[in-house]
Amino acid sequence: MTHPEDDGFFGPDSVTWRIHMHRCMLVGGIRALLLQALNPRAMAAVADFSTYKSAPWERLTSTSLYLIDTVFGDTETATAAAQRVRRIHRSIHGVDSFTGQPYSAEDPELLLWIHAAEVDSFLEGYRHFGDAISDRDADRYVAEMVKAAELIGLDRADVPSSVAELAAYMDKQELVASPAARAAMWFILKPPVPWPGGRWPAIPGGRLVFEIPARLGWAIPSGAAAAILPPRARGAYKLPNLQLSEPFFRLAMPAFFVAMRAAAGPPPGIDTLRARGLAA
Repeated sequence: MTHPEDDGFFGPDSVTWRIHMHRCMLVGGIRALLLQALNPRAMAAVADFSTYKSAPWERLTSTSLYLIDTVFGDTETATAAAQRVRRIHRSIHGVDSFTGQPYSAEDPELLLWIHAAEVDSFLEGYRHFGDAISDRDADRYVAEMVKAAELIGLDRADVPSSVAELAAYMDKQELVASPAARAAMWFILKPPVPWPGGRWPAIPGGRLVFEIPARLGWAIPSGAAAAILPPRARGAYKLPNLQLSEPFFRLAMPAFFVAMRAAAGPPPGIDTLRARGLAA
């Protein structure tokens, strides 16, 4: 990698680029979704406004592209992506039927929760299934990601900037699995497996031929994400102690990453870096 005229908000020397270029980002992203849903007001905003049930893969792609733009894009690209999201947030508000409390996608408390759960999850995913990372670099990552929080409208003074601060913040949060959160959890762990065009191949057992391998494939990253959830989160969802299965996922993930590369090409962000002349 080289330094272009505009590194964006992170750049080749950042820990953020190192972490977000790894395939384990998928595991971290699934963990983040499961964790974020345990704030009832945040979950109500998703349940009321998100298209995650009707268009799950499109929604996942949209979120991934936002991360790619803000992490790997130049300053103009990253800023524009954040501004688009902030414009969308203006129209997202209502009342959570579970708690009876109002919610708004512009609420700093909810924005901070979404940010913190995401950073915590990406870091944990990398620690468990990525490369070795020192405590110093883990702190650097949390500090670097404060910029991502600023892009969505938070004051950097309110955002955890070290692993210790992030852990203290997360420990203070009450984790509640509302009915909407439970529904989202099962949807995340067992999403639909649509075939392009909505029709399965016209061959005997066509649906099973494609659906079973797809479900088995998804069970690896989703199971790994559930296994590294905090115990309080698993307790809120009434999930079994999947942490005991972590050694299995440590063995399974490298083969899964190889399969991902064969099926989907280079890791997220590489195409953006190539377009900017920063990767071969």
